[in-house]
This record gives sequence, structure tokens and C-alpha cells, in this order.
Amino acid sequence: MQNQWPFYRLWLFRFFFIYLALTIAPWTWLDRIPWIRNITWKIYHEPMDWLVRKSNALVFHVKDELVPVGGSGDTSWGWAQLWMVLSLSFIGMIIWSVIDRRRKQYVKLNYWLCLFTRYYVALVSFSYGIIKLLALQMPFPNYSQLATPLGDFLPMRLSWMFIGYSTPYQVFSGLMEVMAGLLLLYRRTATLGALVATAVFINVAVLNLSYDIPVKIFSIQMVVACLFLLANEMNRILCFFVLNRPADACSIYHFSYPKKWMKITRVVLKLAFIYGAVWLVASQSIDWKKQSAQAQANMVFPAGMYDVVHYVVNQDTVLPLLTDTLRWQNIIFDNSRSGSIATRDTAFRRLYNRAYFRYNVDTVKHLFNIMKPGMDTVFIASMKYDLAGDNTILLRGLRGNDSLSLLLRKSPHNFQLAERQFHWLSEANR
Repeated sequence: MQNQWPFYRLWLFRFFFIYLALTIAPWTWLDRIPWIRNITWKIYHEPMDWLVRKSNALVFHVKDELVPVGGSGDTSWGWAQLWMVLSLSFIGMIIWSVIDRRRKQYVKLNYWLCLFTRYYVALVSFSYGIIKLLALQMPFPNYSQLATPLGDFLPMRLSWMFIGYSTPYQVFSGLMEVMAGLLLLYRRTATLGALVATAVFINVAVLNLSYDIPVKIFSIQMVVACLFLLANEMNRILCFFVLNRPADACSIYHFSYPKKWMKITRVVLKLAFIYGAVWLVASQSIDWKKQSAQAQANMVFPAGMYDVVHYVVNQDTVLPLLTDTLRWQNIIFDNSRSGSIATRDTAFRRLYNRAYFRYNVDTVKHLFNIMKPGMDTVFIASMKYDLAGDNTILLRGLRGNDSLSLLLRKSPHNFQLAERQFHWLSEANR
């Protein structure tokens, strides 16, 4: 017979069972399968959205109009969901404790909760680790960022460029996350995997909190999930690391499957998880890297900064005066889809004191079309282009009702940061 749990563990288990079940939501792992996504959307995502909005309107009042989670995970909807989940977990804990007050322990239920939590942490570790291994999550600073004064950046962008600058550091970060995921896959190494994952995600959470990166809620939830796994082995960990005593064998990840079909199902599901969490993510990331490299190689306008040597509006030449904030001073092509302009023109997306744009090129008609970043399909300007070698571009066309004529010349400016300097011997600070 299993030992009786102390009352505080019973209550905490009930709280964390509800909290982790709602946070992990393992049924959403199948959202990548189209026909299953339609089902989970109806039975989970839509009811969850309704509950979040209703509870916010009645109780939490985070904001009148909730902004859904998107590029940021810390939106008003995300915070309202967090308060709702915590509230439901607390209320559910009390109700569960009253109804099931005679229960002495939850060994079997705890096994399943630890199992799903362990695989959830592994899934997230692989998802973020693999793209870092390929140096895809934080790209090297592009020309627009290199041309932006340091003081104009927000802290998140600064941290992104700090990591993206050093490919070895980013790969090392990804390697640690992938290592945590691999260790968590196997019961014998799961404890070590939980320890590594805890260290990794505490570092991520501290970065998010310190640099105002809008993934604070999610990163803290990952730390909580890791600590839950470690709490289940608190006595073993204390004996090994602190008390210098023999530690018992881990038992929370071991469960006896009495029938053969259960054992086969377990192996099949584990292989399916490895395929989805490792192989599928890796293959998609490699394809993405190849497509990005191919697009960069096929750029019509070579990447870089181009000074606007001549800027003619309606046949009037506009001189490159520093006091003229609307004139285009230089244009940067970062990749085959986007770039930025040194101007205060509000028709573009203003970010870090530059005007960002999205563009496409018709190589048959020699047309260069500029749009606002995002889903906007209205052209800010549409111009004919002529290439005079790799260093000069001539643009002629319309910007609204105005005619434009621009002569662009590749800037000779050299960004030292782009040299990726490294010195074993350093006689002085640089």
C-alpha cells in the first residue's frame, strides 16, 4: 500500500493538476492536423475564448477590449486567461478537496500528470532548441538594424540582436534546450533532464523579464512546470545534492502496463511524439533555412544600404538636407521582401526612427512596388527600376499623385559589427 500523503501535498496536487491540465492542454498538441484542429477549435479554443472574455468582463477587468495572443504572448487576453486559470485551479482545488476528502494519495494520477508535464517540457524544448541550433530564431542584425543608433532600440530588440550576433552562442543555447528535451524523453535520464530544463527556462524567464520580452507569462509557466517535476523528486534531489545521503531510485515515471497492447501503444505514441516534436520541427526548420538562403541569393537588389543621391519630386530636385525629415536619405534592402528608409514619412511603418516597408518586384515589367508591412496590399509607391551594375539603381514612378525619380548608389559605409570580430589576443578593451 502506498504511503499516505500529507494534507498539504494533497491540496497542492489538486491545484497543480487543474492548473497544468489547463495550461498544457495536451489535446491541442494535435492542432497541426487539419481535421483534428477543427475539432479542438470547437470543443476547446472557442469555449476557452468565451470563458476568458466573460470572466474578464465580470471579474478581472484587465482591459475592456481584450487583445488576442499573437506576436506577443503577454496581451490583455493572455493575462485575463492566466487569472482565470489560477482562479479555476484554486476553486477546483477546494471543491475537489471537499468531495474527495478521504483520499490518501494520488500516485497513479500523479504519474499521468508528470508524464504529460515531462513531454510538454520536452516538446517546448525541442521547438525552441532546434531553430536555435540552426540559428533561425535570432537572426544576425540586418542592415536596417545596423544603421539604427543603439539608443533608438527597445530592450527586446537589443536582446534579440545580442543573441543573434553570435551564431556559436545561439547554437549553444539551442543545444542545451535540445539536450534537456532528449534527457526528458527517457525515464532513466528524466530527472537530469528536468534539472537541465529548469536551468534553461529560468535563464529564458529572467531574460524575458529583464529585457521586456513579451513572452513573460509563457516562460514563467515553463519554469513552474519544471519545478513541479522537481518537487516530485525533492527528497531524492536533497539527498544527492545537499544532505550527502543515498538517494532512492526514481519512481514517478514508472508505471506497470499489464497488457501487451498497452505496452505497444506506449511505444507507438512515443515514436509519434518524437516524429512530431523532433523530426517534423527539424525538417521544417531546414526547409525554411534553405528557402531563406535561396531567396537571399536571388535578390534583384543586392542587400545593403543605398544612399539616395538624387531625389526628384514632380521634377523638383530635393536636396539632402538634414533638416528635411521627409526626404528619403537612404534606402536599405534587408532581404527579398522587406527593407527600410531613413525618413519620417508616416505612410510607412515607423519603427526605431526608420520607415519600414514590404516590397515585391516584377522582373518582367521591371516594376518595384512598396507596401506597408503587414497585410496591407495598397502600394505606397510603384516605380520602374533600372540596374546599372551592382551599385546603382534608378527608380521612376508614382507616389500617390506625385511623380518620383530616385538615383540610389550603394553606400561605402562599413559596419564594424558586421565583421564578427574575434580575438584570442586582446591588448586592450575594444
